[in-house]
Amino acid sequence: MDDPMIAVRGLEKSYGDHAVLRGVDLSVRRGEIFALLGPNGAGKTTTVNVLTTLVRPDAGTATIAGADVVREPGRVRRLIALTGQYASVDEFQTGAENLVMMGDLAHLPPRDVRARAVELLERFDLADAADRRVATYSGGMRRRLDLAISLVADPAVLVLDEPTTGLDPASRSQLWDVVRGLAADGTTVLLTTQYLEEADRLADSIAVLHDGRVVARGTATELKALVAGDHVRVAFEDRPSLAAAVGLAAGLGLAGAATDDKDLSLTAPSDDPVRTIRDVLALADAHGLAVAGVSVVKPTLDDVFLALTSKEPAR
Repeated sequence: MDDPMIAVRGLEKSYGDHAVLRGVDLSVRRGEIFALLGPNGAGKTTTVNVLTTLVRPDAGTATIAGADVVREPGRVRRLIALTGQYASVDEFQTGAENLVMMGDLAHLPPRDVRARAVELLERFDLADAADRRVATYSGGMRRRLDLAISLVADPAVLVLDEPTTGLDPASRSQLWDVVRGLAADGTTVLLTTQYLEEADRLADSIAVLHDGRVVARGTATELKALVAGDHVRVAFEDRPSLAAAVGLAAGLGLAGAATDDKDLSLTAPSDDPVRTIRDVLALADAHGLAVAGVSVVKPTLDDVFLALTSKEPAR
């Protein structure tokens, strides 16, 4: 088996008396899209800053393609590219000029810079806007240009720190397609995101950070399996009264049942969906509620995230 592209062992970092990282372990394969999830303050940004040589850890090791982030920071920087939450582009230059400038800063041979710029503009669907000032670009176009700029030097590892913040759904989906294409071509992608759907749709593997520790890791499917049981969702033809909804939940013995006035529905956790559906229908009939539809909802990454990060962290 190939050595991991990113290997983190026992990473620790404190600021004063506040421990931000408490022994983080990560392993990311070559060409993998790896998502790092966690609530604010969990340690995601500090982990990214260590991997990109911006912060020196107090203990533990981290390597990129075998290069140690502490002992070989120059080599690590040549292997990686970082794209943050907001596009870092020069609005007064054109898209092509931004790419050429970055090629010059990366010390690419002059004869290769223009060809690389043209290639990336085509790849990111920006060729028609190549000679327009970036100030005229939409938010999605700026994010794609920012991503293109990070790839000028053809990095082995691309770190995306919440890359779709502020984008509309269409632009977000377009950027996801670009990231999938990069991974398919062999680029290793480390993604931090607040959008759990993004991790679910994009990531080959996911790690959940909580209070500076990795509390779970695996594929999206494996993580969802950590949450026991399904949920039964019942939609009503008319909005049930509060008394009827409470009576229905109480009749099911489900303190976790929740009503949604907007959707005229009730959702309840269940280890036996067939039995729960049968009970719901009988109780709805007893309370005079007309049922419009019943569905079984599988656990989502949101459920996993809440289950894992709502626990009091171990000290």
